[in-house]
Amino acid sequence: MKLLLVLFSVIGFSATAQTYPPVDKTQAALIAQEQLRHSRLYGGSPNGVQGLSGASTNFNVHYYRCEWEVDPAIRYICGKVTVYFTMVAAGTSVIMDLMSSLTVDSVKQRTSVLSKQQQNNLLTINFSATINVGTVDSFSVYYKGIPANTGFGSFIQDQHNGIPVIWSLSEPYGARDWWPCKNGLDDKSDSIDVLITHPSAYKAASNGLFQSETLIAGGTKKITSWKHRYPIAAYLICFAVTNYSVFNNSVQLGSINLPMQTYCYPENLSSFQAGTQNVLDALQLYHQYFGDYPFIKEKYGHVQFGWGGGMEHQTATFVISIEEGLIAHELAHQWFGDKITCGSWEDIWLNEGFASYLASFYIEHKYPATAISNRRNEINYITSQPGGSVKVDDTTNVGRIFDGRLSYNKGSHLIYMLRFKLGDTAFFKGIRNYMKDPALAYGYARTNNLKQHLEQASGQDLTAFFKQWYEGQGYPSYQVQWTPLGSGYVRIKMNQTTSHASVPFFEMPVALQFKNATQSKTVVVNNTSSGEVFIEPIGFVADTVVIDPEYWLISKNNSSVRISDSGPASVQLYPNPIGNQFTVYIRGLNASKASIAVWNAKGQRLYTKQSTLLNGGDYISIPSGTWAAGVYTIRIEAPNGFTWVRKLQK
Repeated sequence: MKLLLVLFSVIGFSATAQTYPPVDKTQAALIAQEQLRHSRLYGGSPNGVQGLSGASTNFNVHYYRCEWEVDPAIRYICGKVTVYFTMVAAGTSVIMDLMSSLTVDSVKQRTSVLSKQQQNNLLTINFSATINVGTVDSFSVYYKGIPANTGFGSFIQDQHNGIPVIWSLSEPYGARDWWPCKNGLDDKSDSIDVLITHPSAYKAASNGLFQSETLIAGGTKKITSWKHRYPIAAYLICFAVTNYSVFNNSVQLGSINLPMQTYCYPENLSSFQAGTQNVLDALQLYHQYFGDYPFIKEKYGHVQFGWGGGMEHQTATFVISIEEGLIAHELAHQWFGDKITCGSWEDIWLNEGFASYLASFYIEHKYPATAISNRRNEINYITSQPGGSVKVDDTTNVGRIFDGRLSYNKGSHLIYMLRFKLGDTAFFKGIRNYMKDPALAYGYARTNNLKQHLEQASGQDLTAFFKQWYEGQGYPSYQVQWTPLGSGYVRIKMNQTTSHASVPFFEMPVALQFKNATQSKTVVVNNTSSGEVFIEPIGFVADTVVIDPEYWLISKNNSSVRISDSGPASVQLYPNPIGNQFTVYIRGLNASKASIAVWNAKGQRLYTKQSTLLNGGDYISIPSGTWAAGVYTIRIEAPNGFTWVRKLQK
C-alpha cells in the first residue's frame, strides 16, 4: 500500500508511517511526514491501537452485493450489503464486523426481518432457526451513519480544486468503519457487485469492470454499477466519487489485450495521460517475470484520490499522482497483496516488501545506472537504527505494521538477498511456483509458504535465513582480512559483528571484489561462521577489496585490511590421500622463491615447479589424476635453508 512508501525512482527509498532516517531529511523522510499529516488530518490514528476482526468463523462469505449511497460533499453513507455465505459450523447466528457508530436499521433474510445486536463494533445476526453445515444462504444489512476513521483514514470526504470528493481506504482494519464485512485475513469473498448512488454530476469508480450508469430521481442522481469476479479481501474493496475525467488504454500481455482504465481529476488529466505508458511497461515486465497479471479477465485501473500516496485496491489502484515509482509499487501489489494476501499483518512484508522490491526491479530495468546508488540508499536507511525485525511484533499498531524501514525497505532487501543466495533461476522459479500454488493463489499466505517454495526450487534449507533475517533484528558488519598468496591466489578471513543481540551471526554468501588499477574479479564466499578462512584464485595481485560491491546484502561499517603472511614458516597440503588434484599452501618462508618436486616410489620425478614467493607465500594446485595408486614423496626447498618433505598416498 500506501506509497508514500514507494521506492522512489531517484533515490530508491521507501517511507514509513512511524520512523524516519535519523539525520538527513531524505525524500523518503519527507514523504513519511506527509503520510502522517494526511492520516491525522482525516482523523486516523496510525500509531494507535486498532481492533482486530471479531467476525465469527462459522460461515464463509461467497459474495457481497454492496449498494451504497453517498454525496461527495457530505461525509455520510447509507448502505445495503447483501451477503451470500455457506455455514461451516451449524448455528443460529453469525457475527459481522461493523463499527457501532453506524446505525443498522434492519437485517433481512429475503422478506423476513431478523433480530440483531450491535455492540463492541460487532453486528450479531440471529436466524429464526439453526442453519446446518453446508447450507448456502444470504442476508441483507441496511445501515447508515457517519463512518469512523481508523488507521490511515478509511472513509474520507475532501475537496480537489474546490470540487468535493469522497473515497475509501480500508487497510488494515478500516473496512468495518464504513460497511459490514468479515474484516480479518481469513475469508475472501469469491466475487462482488458494487452499486453506488450519487449526484449525477459525478462519476464513481470501484473494483472490476464498469457495467452501467443509470439516471434516477429525475436525473439528479445516478447509479453506477461495477462487478468483480475474482476473490477479494474486505480491505481491498473500494469506491471513490468526484468529477472524474476517464480515459482508456490497453497493453498486450501474451495473447491478451488487457484494458487499462484511468479515473483522474480533470486538472491532472494531461499528467496522467503522459505517465500511463510507464504502468503499461511495468505490467509487461511483471507479467513476464512473476506470472500472468492476476486479474487478466478484467482490467487494471488507476483512480486518483487525495491521500498522500497510493493504495492497491484490486484492479483499481488509488494514487495521488502518476509518479513512476509510486505506480510501479502499487501495480506490484496486484500480484503480492491482492492475488496472494498476507495471512496475518505479522507477515505484511509479503505484501509491502515484495511491492517495494518489484518497484526497484522495474526501476533497475529501466534505469540500470541508478541500481547501485538506489540499493546503497536503501541499505543506509535500513541500517540507520541497530534493531527492528521484518516480522511485525505488534499487529495492533498500524504504524508498526507499515513501518517503512522494516516492512518495506528491509522486507524488500530480504528479497534481494534471497535472489543473490539462490541465483536467478531458482529464485524466479520459486516465486512463480508460489504465485501459482492453488492452495495460495487468490487466497492468503504466511512467510513459511514462501519459504517452502523457495526451498523446493533451490534445494537449499532456508531455515537459518528466515530465523536470522526475518525474525531476528539488526544486521552484520564484516571485517575482512586478506593476504595475497602468489600464483594469483588470496587467503581470506571473514570476521563478523552484529548490531543486535538477537542474532549472534548472520549466515550469507558474501561477494568480495578484488581489484587493482587494471584488473578486477569478484568471488563469492559462503560465510557460515565468524573467523572462517577461504583460499580463492583471482589470477592477479590485487591491491583493494570491496565488500558486497553491488549492495545485495544488508550490512554496515564493513572493513577490509590486507595483512602479510606472517608467522612461522609452514607448508599445508590437502587432501592427503590425494585425488585428481591436491593443493600446497606455503606461508612465511622469508624467501623470494622455492622449488617444489614430487617423486614416485621408483624415484621418478613426476612434477617440478619453481615458485616465486609473494610475501613469503604461495598457493599451488598440482594435478595428479594420471598418477597410479601408491606412495609419493613431495619436497620443498628454499634458498634460506628451509626444507620440507612429506609422503603422499594415492
